[in-house]
Amino acid sequence: MTDFSMVNRRYGYLHECKWPLEAIDMHHVVVRKSNAKGFIVCLSALIAVANAASYLFLVKDKSFTILLWGFLLSVLLVKVMFWNHVMKESVVVMPTFGVQLETHYVSGRIVHRFIPIGKILKPVLLECVSPVTCYWSLSLLLHGEAELTLVFKELRPPVKMLIPIWKALCDASGIKEGSDSWKDAN
Repeated sequence: MTDFSMVNRRYGYLHECKWPLEAIDMHHVVVRKSNAKGFIVCLSALIAVANAASYLFLVKDKSFTILLWGFLLSVLLVKVMFWNHVMKESVVVMPTFGVQLETHYVSGRIVHRFIPIGKILKPVLLECVSPVTCYWSLSLLLHGEAELTLVFKELRPPVKMLIPIWKALCDASGIKEGSDSWKDAN
């Protein structure tokens, strides 16, 4: 059952609950397709092929190799621009087992990471600031690890999409929203 979805300029958010008791909570952040990027790549490929074809008329003895290199360059350009990009990232929350983080690429490759629920100390929303950008990030503080684990490794969804996921992670790990787990333990 699909519960809630929101869309902004770059991303779409979809919340699903699976199984009869709604025990599995799925959150998807999907990259919206941009027609401008596809247009730029196709235009660049067309320019490369047109450039190779123009050399075909100028240099007649080496024309086939230049045309072949133009096609090869065009295919390489399209592959570099589209092949390894992320299509969506998902968070599957199973309160009794753990959290599965999935990254779906355009090429069809899917990367899964599973984190047991007992290892999660606290889900954390962080504001990341650099001299150039400012964005929000959702991370997991894990028992026995010195570094935070990013929930979304590739995408940077806005905070309004991260808050429902953060709340679901807090509920699954048994932490009250807005509480400090180290203060609650003392």
